[in-house]
Amino acid sequence: MSKSRSNRIAFQGEPGANSHLAARDAYPAMEALPCPTFEDALAAVKGGEAKLAMIPIENSVAGRVADIHHLLPDSGLYIVAEHFERVRHQLLTLPGVKLSELKTVHSHIMALGQCRRAIRALKLAAIVEADTAGAARYLRETGDRSWAVIASKLAAEIYGLKVARADIEDAEHNTTRFVVLAAKPERVRASDGPVVTSFVFRVRNVPAALYKALGGFATNGV
Repeated sequence: MSKSRSNRIAFQGEPGANSHLAARDAYPAMEALPCPTFEDALAAVKGGEAKLAMIPIENSVAGRVADIHHLLPDSGLYIVAEHFERVRHQLLTLPGVKLSELKTVHSHIMALGQCRRAIRALKLAAIVEADTAGAARYLRETGDRSWAVIASKLAAEIYGLKVARADIEDAEHNTTRFVVLAAKPERVRASDGPVVTSFVFRVRNVPAALYKALGGFATNGV
């Protein structure tokens, strides 16, 4: 792996996505590598295009991120860290646009669902887009003054948009948990202190199968 590639961290989404923000906050010295899909982000690490991948697995409001738990076991990668990113949604518009001019708000379906109160108060029609940062980029390209998007402050900086309303999420505790994946595991010692272990397993399709699988942990105080 070249020196430049060894300093990259891959994420799913366009520049300005919440995963981009998480990668920048957790690893400010690394170059963020945007990827169209989760599979592409994982493949970037496996193929040597990036050293790490920042992948969301669950959100405190929306729950589990779909498909991730199916992708990780077959990725051939190792979880080497986790990161918790406080999600702050911003209502973005073109510079100079007034709230009274807005008719629609565009974003990823999860972002729209996490900002229902603000959307209702502004009487905007919610339009689902592929992702938050992509909606911000498209607004900049189209120049539609009737549009608002829900995205991050980083997206506003990248695409030259105005933060019309800050922190419009319904829940103040809105947080996404990310796992950081690498091609090689990091060896830890007992002296390093407590560590988190993640594993994926299947149970038989019989009554109480999950209870029996987890019961041993509960009995031993884990």
